[in-house]
Amino acid sequence: MIVEQIGPRKSSYGLDRNGLGNVGKAYWNLSTPALYRESLLRGEASLAAGGPLVALTGQHTGRSANDKFIVKEPGSEKNIWWGKVNKPIEADKFAGLHKKMCDYLSGKEVFVQDCYAGADANNRLRVRIITECAWHNLFARNMFIQPAPEELENFEPEFTILQVPSFEADPAVDGTRSEVFVLPNFAEKLVIIGGTSYAGEIKKSVFSILNYLLPEKNILPMHCSVNVSEEGNSSVFFGLSGTGKTTLSADASKMLIGDDEHGWSDDSVFNFEGGCYAKVINLSKEAEPEIYETTRRFGTVLENVVMDPDTGELDLEDNSLTENTRASYPIEFIPNASETGVAGFPTNVIMLTADAFGVLPPISKLTPEQAMYHFLSGYTAKLAGTEKGLGNEPQATFSTCFGAPFMPRHPAVYAKLLGEKIAKHGVNCWLVNTGWTGGEYGTGHRMPIGHTRALVNAALDGTLANAQTEKDPFFGLAMPTSCPGVPSDILNPRNTWADKEAYDTKAKDLVTRFIENFEQFTDYVEDDVLKSAPKIA
Repeated sequence: MIVEQIGPRKSSYGLDRNGLGNVGKAYWNLSTPALYRESLLRGEASLAAGGPLVALTGQHTGRSANDKFIVKEPGSEKNIWWGKVNKPIEADKFAGLHKKMCDYLSGKEVFVQDCYAGADANNRLRVRIITECAWHNLFARNMFIQPAPEELENFEPEFTILQVPSFEADPAVDGTRSEVFVLPNFAEKLVIIGGTSYAGEIKKSVFSILNYLLPEKNILPMHCSVNVSEEGNSSVFFGLSGTGKTTLSADASKMLIGDDEHGWSDDSVFNFEGGCYAKVINLSKEAEPEIYETTRRFGTVLENVVMDPDTGELDLEDNSLTENTRASYPIEFIPNASETGVAGFPTNVIMLTADAFGVLPPISKLTPEQAMYHFLSGYTAKLAGTEKGLGNEPQATFSTCFGAPFMPRHPAVYAKLLGEKIAKHGVNCWLVNTGWTGGEYGTGHRMPIGHTRALVNAALDGTLANAQTEKDPFFGLAMPTSCPGVPSDILNPRNTWADKEAYDTKAKDLVTRFIENFEQFTDYVEDDVLKSAPKIA
C-alpha cells in the first residue's frame, strides 16, 4: 500500500521500516501554523488569548513512571541497571504489542517530525517522532532541533518514537502493568508509547535513549540547566523538579544554553533540545518575566492550563486539573537564549536541593568527592500535603544523578564520568539549598529567592571561591561565613533555629536517611567518596 504523504519535505526512509506501511495518510514535517490548523480542526486543542495552543491530557497529567519497561534483549541487557526504575519486559511481548499498535493505525492518519536531539553536530541523534495527534507533533517540533530543509531529503532516523494515546494495552496479554505503556527497545531502536496523552513521555524517552548511548562516547548526559556569563564562563545546574533549576538558570544577565537536558563531551557542553518544557503553575510575570511571556505567544503549547472558554484568557494559578501545568516552546522565545546551544566547559557545577527539613546550609562548597556523593544521592524533599500519602512531615527523596527515572545504566557510570570531568577541568562544585531555613516546613520559611540568587551569583563570579568557611558538623560541608547581600546569620542553618537541640535531632535524622540510601552504591565508589559521607556528630 502506498501511503499518502503530505508535507514540505519527507524522507525516503519510509514508515514501512517501522511497520506503518498501511497508515492512510502521513503528515510529514508540517510547520507550526499547519500543525495548529490540524490540531484545531480535529478538536485536539484550543486557541488561547495571545496565540498559544492549549491541550488537555485527561487523567494522565504527568509521567507514568510505573508503566515504563525496557525490552530485555541480548545487545543491551548487560548494560542496564535493572531494578525498581528499569524494569524488564520480554522482546516477544514488545513485538506483539507493536504489531497490534501498527494494525490499529491501519488506514488512520499520523503526523511525523524528523528532528535532531543534540546541538553538537558531532554528537547529535537523528530522531523520528510519529504521533497520532497533531499537537503532540507540534510539541516534538518545539522540543527538538529542526534539520535544514536539504537535510530532510535523506533523513534516516537512528531512533523512532511512536506515540498513540488512544491505543491501550491489555495487561493480561501484553505483560504491561496497566493500559498505559512506555517501552524503549534498544535493539529495534524504537520506543512505543500508548494509553497516555502526556507529551512529556516523548521528551523523556529521547533523554533516556541519550542517557544510554552517550556514555559509550565518554559523554556525560545530565539532567540540568546551563547558562553562560558575559565573561564566557558556563555553569551547570543539577536539580529535581521544584528545586529552582529553571528559575536560577534563567538569569537575564547570562546567556541560556538550555533548561533541562545537556551533554558534557570532550569538547563542550551542549543542549540536547531546541526548546523548553517549563512548569507554569503560579507563574509570575514579576518573578519570571521571560517564561511568563512565552505563555502569551503563538507557537507555545500549554498542557492542562485552565482557560476561559469564552475569552481565551489563561488562569495560571488554577490547579484544578493538575499542579503539573506545562508550557512547551522553542528556546528562542527566551530573549537571552544561545543560538548554538553549545558552550565551553563549565567553571562551576551547582547541585540544587529543596531541603524541607531546614537542615542543609543555603550554600556550601563541595570537594570533588563530596560532589560525587551528592550527585549519586540526588537529594531533595517533598512537602507534606502536596502529594497523597505523604503524611504530616516532609519526605526525603533520593533520585540518583538528579534523574533516576531516565538513567538506564548503573548510576556509577554517570558518577565516574562526572568525577573525571570535574578533576580534568578543575571545576568548582556547590550544594545550594533552596528549601527551608529557621526550622523545617511548618515552622521555618522558604529561603528568599533574592538571597539564593545572591549566593549563586557570588559562587559563579568567584567571590565565594576562596571565602572563609566553617565546617558543618553533620555533613562536613564548607559553609561560607559571609556573602555580599546576604545576612551572615543564615549561612549556618543551625543558627537560624530557635531550638538548637531540635536542629541537631533533625540533622541526625537526615544524615541517617542519606547513609541508608547510599548503601546501594558502596561497592561502586572509591574510599575517598565513602569518607565524604555525612556522619552523626
